[in-house]
Amino acid sequence: MKIHATFPGRLVILGFGSVGQAVLPLVLRHIDIDPRRITVLSKRGPRTGIAERFGVAHLARPLDRGNYAATLDQHLREGDFLLNVCVEVESVSLMEHCRRRGVLYLDTCIEPWPGRSEDGTLDPSLRSNYALREEALALRRDGAPTAVVTMGANPGLASHFVKRALLDLAADLRPGSAHPARPAEWARLASDLGVKAIHIAERDTQVTPQRKERDEFVNTWSVNGFVGEGLQPSEIGWGTHERDFPADGARHGFGSQAAIYLRRPGAGTRVRSWTPLEGPYHGFLITHGESISIADHLTLRDAHGAVLYRPTVHYAYHPCDDAVLSLHEMAGKDWKPQDRSRILRDEITSGMDELGVLLMGHARSAYWYGSRLTIEEARALAPYNSATSLQVAAGILAGMVWAIRNPRRGVVEPDDLGLDEVMEVAAPYLGQMAGAYAEWTPLRDRSALFPSEVDADDPWQFRNFRVL
Repeated sequence: MKIHATFPGRLVILGFGSVGQAVLPLVLRHIDIDPRRITVLSKRGPRTGIAERFGVAHLARPLDRGNYAATLDQHLREGDFLLNVCVEVESVSLMEHCRRRGVLYLDTCIEPWPGRSEDGTLDPSLRSNYALREEALALRRDGAPTAVVTMGANPGLASHFVKRALLDLAADLRPGSAHPARPAEWARLASDLGVKAIHIAERDTQVTPQRKERDEFVNTWSVNGFVGEGLQPSEIGWGTHERDFPADGARHGFGSQAAIYLRRPGAGTRVRSWTPLEGPYHGFLITHGESISIADHLTLRDAHGAVLYRPTVHYAYHPCDDAVLSLHEMAGKDWKPQDRSRILRDEITSGMDELGVLLMGHARSAYWYGSRLTIEEARALAPYNSATSLQVAAGILAGMVWAIRNPRRGVVEPDDLGLDEVMEVAAPYLGQMAGAYAEWTPLRDRSALFPSEVDADDPWQFRNFRVL
């Protein structure tokens, strides 16, 4: 196996749920680091024995507002690395601490302290990923230790799937186009190609013989993480082609203005989308960081800063069938999470995670590009993984390698990382990478039994995607 980087410092992995367990074998396989220099800190401590099998220390160290700094200082010093794959520990606090101590940092999402996402007394804008992103980006300092935020599968690899899809479209529609090097050049390419809307279009078909039980939330990755983001407001990178602002939509009073939010939870908002193997489907418009960062990075401005172009970007997620049932039950209980949870991995018998990006509005209508990873392939590629967790772990590994190679870049997002550098590391763990054109639009094959108001002049308006 290829060694992508050598790391002489210490590595602390914060959290050891499905993602932490998934990424540890990849780290030891592709980063030259002594296992004795790795420590896992988790809320409940050793339960699986996985860390111990690799010679890695695993300690029960739950972090909170009062103890996180002192706890981390026992295990980290200048030049070390904090890999944050836990929930309910504020990412911004960890990032600030790492910057002061000269420690590299990576997370898969920007987490708040417990309670913020579900706090009905807070303005929805302040419970959004938009607000969390603005708080993280405010920590940018030239020459500071590298902190890679939101680098997993999505957010994370999805930003690079968009870049790859844009290059594929350019090769077909604008041969001879220059390879973009800066954000403004990627935005110019997307604008020139006529891309109006981008979905992170994902269909998880993994199943097990043991179906979901009553009062149980079942998922193929973190239940706490999924419930938390499902209860946040739906968020959408808002495009310049949009003509109708949603009746339940709102703008933020601060920041980049690249996105809007809806006054309803993502777990209660559905949109029409498409993947090559699934075909048309209804997905949940769950808030995700990439909906905002991709829209922001693909914003084209004039010399005075006025916005000339931006695509509409959002998630369209169809999780595994038992997770759909879990969301339905939670909604029926007025969004009260179930008392029990179960993460699927070893008991999965079949299925895949078809995860990609759907670029729409150009001359060829729609183009999907992404990863098709089956459970059988995931198990053959790396231990302690499902198809879902391995896609996330591949993104984490690529981000860690990039940070080790670029240790003084301050706060960066996946969109700031080089496409070729990321995909060289991640692609071997993503199964089949595929691209497919489609004639599909959200207006196609609508039932005449229940006609709805649509914008027939432009199929790529958000109102046409939304399921009401």
